[in-house]
Amino acid sequence: MGISTLTAARILEGQLRGEDGEENALSFEEFPHSALIKTYNTNQQTSDSAGTMTAMMTGVKTRAGVINVDEEALRADCAGSQGRELNTFLELMESRGRSTGIVSTARITHATPAATYARSPERDWEYSADGDCTDIAAQLVELEVGDGLDVILGGGRRNFITADDGGKREDGRDLTAEWLQRYDGEQQAVYLQSGAELAALDPASTDKLLGLFTSSHMSYDADRVAKGADEPSIAEMTTAAIDLLQKNDDGYFLMVESGRIDHGHHAGNAYSALHDAIAFSDAVRAATEKVDLKETLILVTADHSHVLTIAGYPTRGNPILGKMITNDASGAPQAEAGAAADGLPYTTLSYANGLGYADRGDETDADLRYNLAADTGRVDLSAVDTAAPGFHQEALVPLGSESHAGEDISLHATGAGSRLVQGTLEQSAVFHLMVGATGLSVTAE
Repeated sequence: MGISTLTAARILEGQLRGEDGEENALSFEEFPHSALIKTYNTNQQTSDSAGTMTAMMTGVKTRAGVINVDEEALRADCAGSQGRELNTFLELMESRGRSTGIVSTARITHATPAATYARSPERDWEYSADGDCTDIAAQLVELEVGDGLDVILGGGRRNFITADDGGKREDGRDLTAEWLQRYDGEQQAVYLQSGAELAALDPASTDKLLGLFTSSHMSYDADRVAKGADEPSIAEMTTAAIDLLQKNDDGYFLMVESGRIDHGHHAGNAYSALHDAIAFSDAVRAATEKVDLKETLILVTADHSHVLTIAGYPTRGNPILGKMITNDASGAPQAEAGAAADGLPYTTLSYANGLGYADRGDETDADLRYNLAADTGRVDLSAVDTAAPGFHQEALVPLGSESHAGEDISLHATGAGSRLVQGTLEQSAVFHLMVGATGLSVTAE
């Protein structure tokens, strides 16, 4: 969710309401404090989500691909990671009696949510691990700090159940059953698998909540709506989590990730990425309306940026997903899409790399792009509806998946402690901002 994603998403949101779009603001863009965040890993100019979320959760920058182990640990080296583990902000809150929760539209064992609770030299060890290391899903269920997470909502059921039951685990463990058994007789634990079940939940009678709504990642928001999937929206998951967590008078920590923004970009489909960014903005607005900002800090940021570009000289209000139409000599919009030097029309949005062009019409599942061959470079878009859900933007450099970008991303803040969010900060400073807001000490008690 880099700057170009925010700009394009705010324009799209406004245009979906019938406005020009440029004057619009996403919910968190109206927060009173903001900063730029440097996202590099210790070994890469352009980062991945494992190393960046580790920086935010621990205050320590590290390598790409590793979760909550320091930079001396090599990726996928289990033995070498021993003794190099880092403690997380979530664990700090658990150890002080606060409630904790994670929400993600990705697999709940994916890099960003995993970095709140797990330690692994390999982000891909979601359901199995090498050597003496424990896989990420098992670490979630076995978390020993405090009494474990109170709310877990997202995708990734396959990493918790056996292969015989349609999952990925080959160790015979059903981690959903183990999670329920952990709290049996002591706290009211609820395991959900559908949006309808979440809508019917009574937070007042629920102490622990595990919702795994899909086998892998949850649907793109546009796909969820178009196909009527029985999955909750990210706003619905966020409000349900807050309803449960705020029962703790001592406070709580909640991490909410709209992971499919990233995936839409990787597939080269701005439509999906931007609609998920708008859904995320809705979730932030819902959270802001439910909390007391005198005692709550809300931070909105990203792991990293993507190589989405907004270019050309489109006229004011030109559809952000459309072809580039500029102004004529009088300042009025031209009648037809403008052409590049090669005589072909082009879109305002494009990607610097990736699989490139595809026209899948009304298809809302961006991941189906991976079933098609790469088609990079210029294409004649004259007869193509570039605003359709299934349009994938042109790309310059051929890659099997669009890549992250290395420029700074933004941090937006409101509420208690938010005035410290200013300037250009290292990503690891996010951890210290959160610790400062809580007034807690990071030393053991």
